[in-house]
Amino acid sequence: MQGTVYKSTGSWYTVKSLDGDFYECRIKGKFRIKGIKSTNPIAVGDEVVFDLETIGDETVGIISKIKKRKNYIVRKSVKLSKQVHIIAANLDQVFLMVTLNNPTTYTSFIDRFLVTAEAYEIPAILLFNKMDSYDEDEMVEVDYLMKLYASIGYKAIGISAKNGENIEQVKDLMQDKTSMFSGNSGVGKSTLVNALESGLQLKTAEISEQHLQGQHTTTFAEMYDLSFGAKIIDTPGIRGFGIVDMDKDELGDYFPEFFELKSECKFNNCLHLDEPKCAVKQSLEDNEVAWSRYRSYVQMLEEDVEQTYRRDDYE
Repeated sequence: MQGTVYKSTGSWYTVKSLDGDFYECRIKGKFRIKGIKSTNPIAVGDEVVFDLETIGDETVGIISKIKKRKNYIVRKSVKLSKQVHIIAANLDQVFLMVTLNNPTTYTSFIDRFLVTAEAYEIPAILLFNKMDSYDEDEMVEVDYLMKLYASIGYKAIGISAKNGENIEQVKDLMQDKTSMFSGNSGVGKSTLVNALESGLQLKTAEISEQHLQGQHTTTFAEMYDLSFGAKIIDTPGIRGFGIVDMDKDELGDYFPEFFELKSECKFNNCLHLDEPKCAVKQSLEDNEVAWSRYRSYVQMLEEDVEQTYRRDDYE
């Protein structure tokens, strides 16, 4: 039988079969060590092959195979420094909720999120929430940020989860897709989820910049089918996701506007710092590249980014 993992509790997995039935499944004893370098070999969103077995009075599924993932998101393991924990697999898109104030979503936070999504090959959409609460000057700033990220190629939508502004547009983007939402604490994630599907009442975890930078708690993710033909993965305790396997030589490739200019740099391994004839630095001086984006890039380069893990190891 084949199905999709909807819930993981570490040792048990709830799998929805192709027929739409749910089964509680476990994995084969030796399955964990077959070249998988993560604390959880199976994640929510995984497509798996399983067989049913009767144990006592219960029928349980035994998972024997994971189908190839199109993508996944990981975080560092809480206890095992040289391993990672897979948050979710086979995502169609991730949404980042952004607010200008109460709380402030800083561009460095946005850029880290977008770089991570690029690294894991997951389309990202920015939702600028609380549009109903901004005054004229604040609207100018929001409009600037939306146009900035739209010019790079990201979809940016102004919404109000509180009064329903553009919620139908978000629903349209989610239809027939598996989505995950993220954002700082207080940006309105739970309000948005309730606006999308009032009867769902997810245990929406608040999301903080501190946790996006690598501090995590144990969590059990779960996927839900929504009434309008969409799926959402809820990850209580996961407060975003961070970069755990980034090499400084490839970081610039995950800034689309930098990558587009890369071939014009004098050196093919240009880090866009102090190298001569750097196309990115020239575009920065010509105001064709945003200074906020460049500052985020330099900040991320300067961080002590973990180099132990490579994404190719977890395919």
